Amino acid sequence: MAEKSADLPEECWELILKQLLLDLDPDHPSPFNSLSLVSKQFLSFTNRLLSTLKLKRSDPALQSLLPRLLRRFPRLKHIDLAKFHGDMNPILHQIALSGLNLESLNVSDQATLPAVGLRSLGSKLENLKSLNCSKIRCFGDSDLNLIADSFPCLEELDIGCPDDKYGFSPIGISDSAPISRPISDSGILSLSKKLKSLRKIHLSGNSFITDKSLVFLSTNCLFLCQIVLNFCHFITLNGISKLLCDCRQLNYISARSLSFSFDVPPQVPFISWKALLAIDLSGWMISDEFLDAVAEAHLPLKQLILSGCTNYSFAGIRVLLSEYQSIEYLDLESAHFLRDKDMAELSLFLHSIRYINLNYCSKVTDITFYILITSCLVLDTMEMAGTGIGDGDIETDCKANNQMKSLNLAQNSSIDDAFLTSFASIFPNLEVLDLSGCKGVSEEGIMEVLKRCSEIRELKIDGRVRKNLCLLLEFQLPKLTVLKWMHSGIDDEALAMIGKRCPSLQKLNLAGSGGLTSEGVKGVVKNCKRLREINLWHCKNVSADIVSWMVFSSSLKKIVPPPGYVHTESQRNFFLLHGCLVCE
Repeated sequence: MAEKSADLPEECWELILKQLLLDLDPDHPSPFNSLSLVSKQFLSFTNRLLSTLKLKRSDPALQSLLPRLLRRFPRLKHIDLAKFHGDMNPILHQIALSGLNLESLNVSDQATLPAVGLRSLGSKLENLKSLNCSKIRCFGDSDLNLIADSFPCLEELDIGCPDDKYGFSPIGISDSAPISRPISDSGILSLSKKLKSLRKIHLSGNSFITDKSLVFLSTNCLFLCQIVLNFCHFITLNGISKLLCDCRQLNYISARSLSFSFDVPPQVPFISWKALLAIDLSGWMISDEFLDAVAEAHLPLKQLILSGCTNYSFAGIRVLLSEYQSIEYLDLESAHFLRDKDMAELSLFLHSIRYINLNYCSKVTDITFYILITSCLVLDTMEMAGTGIGDGDIETDCKANNQMKSLNLAQNSSIDDAFLTSFASIFPNLEVLDLSGCKGVSEEGIMEVLKRCSEIRELKIDGRVRKNLCLLLEFQLPKLTVLKWMHSGIDDEALAMIGKRCPSLQKLNLAGSGGLTSEGVKGVVKNCKRLREINLWHCKNVSADIVSWMVFSSSLKKIVPPPGYVHTESQRNFFLLHGCLVCE
């Protein structure tokens, strides 16, 4: 009789389960659920594999349950409290007492910084590496001091996007502003002196910091490698120049919509930008001379974002791209001067391009589309919304392009079914497709795409497609997880077909679909067991009473209710207790 084999060591099981999780759909809403139900042993393993915990509700029971929850997941590294409703201080105190070795914490989108809780956490967890305090509605220098004193080993800090409704603006503080003043240069100075290990900082929207803050950061934070300065109105070219000179490890800078232009740049020390891998200059007024200077700097550039930039021409971008033929990410949105013949020339330099954004480049057409898919062999994401696609004829003899994963062709009114049929045969591995606002598309064209592109997991269309589209679904769409079909003309029968053919659906946006009733919504919720989010905004024939039924009859996590729905704070918290956020 054969001997009974010994159980595998726990370490082996953990490696096996980790591999299984890697093989799952990355958009799977709860990858641990199925594995944890196999046995108590698997439950124990998956508990130890969980590294991220998100807490959003604020019911009183959470405080008593939290210690048990933290003990259940002993290897938590990341806790996300963004949009947490209620007093966060007791929650942070419980986390401090848990003994967890956290690496990152998100306390964003709050009225004020939870100072007491952060002090408590800092006394137990000095080695925290990443802290997100963005979108704090009342945030000032004293808060920066508290953060620096509590977490001296921070490497990543996000203090961007303070709330504008408190009156902060580049021209002063309104009478409605709170007592706490916004972040200033003095606060950044104090922070920079205490956080010597800082590597990444996000300062977007802090309108009162000036070039002095950049000098302080470049002088005191010698390991700084990434900085985001979007909408910082008092930052100037001189400050950025100083930063680039002194921060030799800086490899990413984003400075969208600042208040100056790059015309003639002799004072910019491009030769010192040797570490820069990515530049985001969205919304700037640049010039060809500026692009020439960047080209002459011979950077290790991989990502260039010039979305909405003005005052430059094809000549400037040609010089730059001819120098950086290893660039992988290129955003030229709203480069209105670009034509098909220009893109034909630029494509000669785009051997390594993986992502390209030509949204609202209105002069490029099907010819550019064809050039890119045949010349750029590793291109997997292409954005061409609001262009001239559909005005010409796409080549029909293209070889299959197995690399393309995501296409945004929204707002191209000339795209028709013939175009859809042509490209559907070219991209067998397409996963994401946006056809919003494509007036010439009918249900037959959509069906042809879905039939030939079996890997589609996200589809965006709109109400201009007729309601009987779904009734033509004679095949399963097992990988479709996101369907955005706003202002559609579909009815209950068509929605029922979606439920039957799309069993993996997780997010469904039907906002403005006036032909639906509660019965149709119930049908799709029952059939789509993985459904986590549904949007019924302005679905005027759907009863508001269906909200309670959806919360208790499914595993929905987020509901945008139909018109007429009103709930009390206690009802909202009760729904949160069941794990579902019902939006206002």
